[in-house]
Amino acid sequence: MIEIEWSRLKAAEINARAAQDAVVILPVGSTEQHGPHLPTQVDALLSGEVARRAARRIAAAAPVLVTPTVWSGLAEHHVSLGGTLSLDFAAFFALLQGLCRSLVRQRFRRILILNGHGGNIAALTVVVNELAVELSAPLATTSYWLLAKEKFGRILERQQNVRHACEAETSMLLAVAPDLVDMSKAAGTVGPTEREVVDVIGTDAVHRWRSFKARTSHGVIGDPGAATAEKGERLLDAAAEAVAGVCTNAEFWSLPA
Repeated sequence: MIEIEWSRLKAAEINARAAQDAVVILPVGSTEQHGPHLPTQVDALLSGEVARRAARRIAAAAPVLVTPTVWSGLAEHHVSLGGTLSLDFAAFFALLQGLCRSLVRQRFRRILILNGHGGNIAALTVVVNELAVELSAPLATTSYWLLAKEKFGRILERQQNVRHACEAETSMLLAVAPDLVDMSKAAGTVGPTEREVVDVIGTDAVHRWRSFKARTSHGVIGDPGAATAEKGERLLDAAAEAVAGVCTNAEFWSLPA
């Protein structure tokens, strides 16, 4: 089996991948509350898992590497419920800037920042737009559940896509780390428990910052009671397939900037 994890390879082996113009997947997550039944590492764990599954799908045909996961992101909206470690945007940008600079200096060009946390989405768009110009490299970013949203919608029963500590995230955790899931505490934790902005104003085109505590008393948005490990495997495979498709799309990476 071809090794795809940066942290398990030696420097000379990594240098050889750079010479092959390997795609580098840089998973980014968060450390934050995930309701009463899931651990705080959900977003970091799942972005790393999807990245590794995607890389293993293509490693025999195309050079690819997966870096260690960035385990902290923008999670201020979760702090009110505890268990959360958050960065501000300046620190988040500087961290990713340093990592991407390091990759480009080592002759890696194609970098996919794979996101596992909803609170990072807007920031990562800015990060990629800024760094692609600074580094003159074809950087890209995606959130795995948005990339695989059509397949996710067909797999899930009570929601259309990933929400938070929900049917989807709980299913995926049951597939990869069942010892970290306490389904006895998931019963009845359906959220949101308060009205959402879209319910009040009638559209999701308006953004207003709100803490999770103001939206859900228990920290869950969605319905974790419908989660199963079998469903989780299907979700992870669908996400990995979608990410692998981006990594191997030569036209995507060669589009002029």
